[in-house]
Parts: sequence; C-alpha cells; structure tokens
Amino acid sequence: MTQAERVARARASIAARAGEPVELALILGSGLGDLADAVEGAVAIPYAEIAGMAVSTAPSHAGELVLGRLFGRRVALMRGRLHLYEGWPARDIAMPVYLMRSLGARSLVVTNAAGALNPEFRPGEVMLIEDHLNLTGANPLTGPDEPALGPRFPDMSRAYAPELRTATLDAAAAAGIALRRGIYAGIAGPSLETSAERRWLRATGADAVGMSTVIEVIAAHHAGLSVLGLSAITNSATGGPEQLPDTIEEVLAHAKVAGGEIAGLLEATFPRL
Repeated sequence: MTQAERVARARASIAARAGEPVELALILGSGLGDLADAVEGAVAIPYAEIAGMAVSTAPSHAGELVLGRLFGRRVALMRGRLHLYEGWPARDIAMPVYLMRSLGARSLVVTNAAGALNPEFRPGEVMLIEDHLNLTGANPLTGPDEPALGPRFPDMSRAYAPELRTATLDAAAAAGIALRRGIYAGIAGPSLETSAERRWLRATGADAVGMSTVIEVIAAHHAGLSVLGLSAITNSATGGPEQLPDTIEEVLAHAKVAGGEIAGLLEATFPRL
C-alpha cells in the first residue's frame, strides 16, 4: 500500500469525528502533552482507532490525535509521537504528518525534549530550532516516489520557516519570554549519547540533541507544510568531565517546566502565524 493510500484510509477512518478543517498541526514531545489540556472542544482519537497508524509506546506519550481550538486556532494535535527507537520505520513516523496535512493544516509546530550540547543552555529553557542535523540514518522519503504527496527532492535549505521563526521571536520579545536559538541534532536512540559523542555533536555545530523531529520535518516539507520547531531543554549534555548521569525522571521534570514556557510562547505566537 502506498503512503498516499494509507493516509486516505486513515482519514476515512476518522472522518465522522474530524469536524471542520484545521489550520495548524502540532506534535507534542516528551513531557509536553499537558498543552493538549488547553484545547477547547477537544475530540481525542486514540492512535489505535486510526486505520493503519502505529501506536506510541514511549513514556509520557499519551498516543492520541486531538482536534479542536487552541489559542483561537483550529488545530490537529499529536499528544505523543512515534520514534525510530520504538521500532517504527520512518515511513510510519511520517504518516501522521501527511494525515494532518490532509485535514487542512498549512503549518506544523513541532516540539521535543532535548539535551543541551551548548554549555550556555540550562534545563528548563526553550530553544527555537533554526536548523537541524539528521543523524538518524533514516529518511521517510526513501522508497518509491509518490508525486501525490510531494516532490521527489524537496528542498530542505529552510527546514524551519524563517517567517515563523521571526514571528515567534517577535512574540517572545513582546511577551517577555526568554528564548534560546540553535541547531537540533536528531539521533535514533534509545540509548543516550556517550560523552565523546556529545562532544563530537557539539563540534558539528549542534546546540541540542534529541531522538525525534527530523523525520517529521522532512515529511512536512515534502507535504508543503511550513515548520516551526521548539525544543524543551531537559538536561545538560556537554560531555565534559562534569557530566552527570541522566535519568528519565529528571528529563520529564525539566520538560514540564519548559513546557509551561512553550505554552505561553505559543499563546503569544499563534495570532501571528
């Protein structure tokens, strides 16, 4: 079955609950699912009830598509995402992006939890993603060409839309919200990086590292979506001699703090998108 056929089948399976077309798509990363509680008139559809969609197994990922209004905009929101480390192929991870595009979305806001490679970043802060490095070894477009979904060779030179980044920076400044800026390195996981890997990643120019996002952003560009990316900084990952072991409990706790900042930032930014 082609990806386009999978998307059509998935959309048909939720057609009775989808409601009016959406304007924006959102993907909420680890520890960031609370934002879905702010959706008005929410219709929550478990991934297991969407035909052909993989089911999220990651900690803190509820695994449901939420439709409704958020900060005045009609949204389709993924409360939890799919990851390579769960065993899902890139094609499965990309499918929900195409589904949300088929529901009417024109822009995608993608969030994640990330470790700070940049020594100036602190847990609990938020980073505006300016670009990324796909170090996962996977690409959702590998395989037969599907012109119905997008071009064979989508340009990724502006992976994160400059106009959306500018709108977010302006909104953050107006609202007095501190915002870091940097490059996100996407790896496959699930093991965290060695100290040597972290130092190498920093040397490549990356400011933060995580196990998601890059596959979804490639699919979004293929589908013609503009992308805004935000990372919740959850731990220090400099790989220096002061490096302490990380725990999932600390990562999720810092993600919750940064998640509150992201919620405030999106509330200020949505009217500008």
